[in-house]
Amino acid sequence: MKNLGIKISLFLIYFVFAALLNSVGILVERSQEVYGVLKADAAILEPFKDLSIALVSFIIGSFLPKIGYKKGMLLSLAFVFMGCLGMYVGNSFWAVKILFASVGMSFAVVKVSVYALIGYVTDSKKGHSQLMSLVETVFMLGIIFMYLIFPLFFDKHNENAWLRGYLLMAVIIAISFFIILFSKFNLKATQSNKSVKEDFTAMFTLFLSPLIWTFAIFAFFYVMTEQGIMTWLPTFNKETLHLSPKLATQMAVILMISYAVGRFFTSILVKKIKWIYIALAGLLLAATLVLIVLPMATNISNIEVNTMADLPLVSFLFPMIGLFLAPLYPLVSSTVLSAVDKEQHSPLAGILVFFSAIGGTSGSLIIGFMFDKFGGNKVFYLSLIPMAIILITLFRLHKMVKVAS
Repeated sequence: MKNLGIKISLFLIYFVFAALLNSVGILVERSQEVYGVLKADAAILEPFKDLSIALVSFIIGSFLPKIGYKKGMLLSLAFVFMGCLGMYVGNSFWAVKILFASVGMSFAVVKVSVYALIGYVTDSKKGHSQLMSLVETVFMLGIIFMYLIFPLFFDKHNENAWLRGYLLMAVIIAISFFIILFSKFNLKATQSNKSVKEDFTAMFTLFLSPLIWTFAIFAFFYVMTEQGIMTWLPTFNKETLHLSPKLATQMAVILMISYAVGRFFTSILVKKIKWIYIALAGLLLAATLVLIVLPMATNISNIEVNTMADLPLVSFLFPMIGLFLAPLYPLVSSTVLSAVDKEQHSPLAGILVFFSAIGGTSGSLIIGFMFDKFGGNKVFYLSLIPMAIILITLFRLHKMVKVAS
């Protein structure tokens, strides 16, 4: 298979960073449970991660090709390896903040690398969309791994036992490092002779395009919706549905599984159905699910739930929203990236990662601050506001891409 080494590297590193990056929901719950942190303070973990991503992605996107994608990925793995060890040794809320800052900065490099490389190893728009969906599917599998494996380290008799999960992650990161180190990147990306200043100028000129602005708005509000739900679902399960901490985290994996399934089927459907139809159907079904399922979370009896048989129906149904939201991000990202020259993929990926990060931290903070005010059974209704904005951007993007083509 052409560029097999690169594709394996993309899947592998995305899996690792998905597990670390999206453990925010777990750490929000753990910080409250173990370190006695308030919800509003725990919500700050998302900015530590996302603002780090935003800052680095905006800087790195324009000149990462000069550094080299492989070198950037290896440096990122080495950085988070140290972060995991620091979390195990530090064992404090500050150690959690430092971990997510290191993961955020490293992921910015990784995501820009992955999104840029997809453009170089595919030869068509459909091939680009398919590989993008598969890469994002692997990303969700990494999250599933974290949500299934990490709770196995929880021990009510030893409040520090969960930290051993970071030793496991350090081992997996080390293995990934050496696999990517010895993978052959038979790729000669176009090298720019421009200075760093000229690269930055070229990156900013992308904002002159209405297509890029609309794309940035979509990324901001999509990730705001996704991250707000993903980060606070374990807390919703624990406090609103009265699940035990361990079960609350494990049940949140249904959301990740639904995302993975949705993106896998998107990689198949995109060959036969236009992206806009898949995206619109997914968004409208997600909004419908919110309106139908969330009322079921009202007046759940205050009985501690410890077994699957005791689980309320809403704990299974609400996480299915991932199935419908899943297609949007890879489809729209691939569509816009495919509409521009490959030389612009790295700076455009930097813009995408920047606005995604700002949206993610906004969504998490809003839900975190509003959780107690509105109650867990009502707070996720707020997701309908960004969904309405996303609907408008989808129609605009579809029209602009047709003109660009």
